[in-house]
Amino acid sequence: MKVANRRESILHAVHSGMTDVAALCARFAISEATVRRDLQALQQDGRLLRVYGGAVAAPIRHEPEESLELRKVHDGEAKAAIARKAISLIEPGDTIFIDGGTTTDALARLLPKDDSLRIITNNLLALNTLSSRDIPVTLIGGDLRRGSMSVYGSLADMALERLTFDKVFCSADGIDAEFGVCEGSIEQAWFKEKLFRRTREVYLLATAEKLGRKSQMNWSPIHRQWTLITDAAPESHAVQAFGNHPFVTVVPVA
Repeated sequence: MKVANRRESILHAVHSGMTDVAALCARFAISEATVRRDLQALQQDGRLLRVYGGAVAAPIRHEPEESLELRKVHDGEAKAAIARKAISLIEPGDTIFIDGGTTTDALARLLPKDDSLRIITNNLLALNTLSSRDIPVTLIGGDLRRGSMSVYGSLADMALERLTFDKVFCSADGIDAEFGVCEGSIEQAWFKEKLFRRTREVYLLATAEKLGRKSQMNWSPIHRQWTLITDAAPESHAVQAFGNHPFVTVVPVA
């Protein structure tokens, strides 16, 4: 087993409750010295904490959510590149859900004028762009979240119960291979989880800095096949964590 793959497997085992060095040695048929080196390396990456006799999952550090205005200009080129790749995966006749966020807004700006598509969205940031296209658009109602200019809450959840999609395109505050998608509010996390259940295909659009990021406390697990579209280098440690996950297909922009 390659070192990177083994360390990802050890990390997953620790998150699953196997925290003892001896147990990890037996599980992976490696020496105690190798396990300790791997745990040390994972701790240096901030991915777990060494404790006496083994390791535990690193605590999640919660950060303030960036303002919408800051997110609009941050990583603009990377978001545009991700949006271009996502557009290439849309086919005539698709029913698409575009979730809230600035990366998904970049996707909306690149949509072709194709009246065979159907767009459903809760993204008010993208609404002006979508209204200028010759595409049927359905806007989901709900409670306005000004931090993302999108809607969530009970009304939005009720709407999802009556809809299905071919493809869902989502952005996120952070994406982790094991935990799923993290968001600034529990309403956003719950809404995304419901989206993942109502679609044929799930696409997560994320710049490199979002990969492995656990900046918020609210999570949407993804217990199904999904695709990550990212500008991160395919050989990077962050991308390898997703590439080793059985449910994830990684699509690099380059």
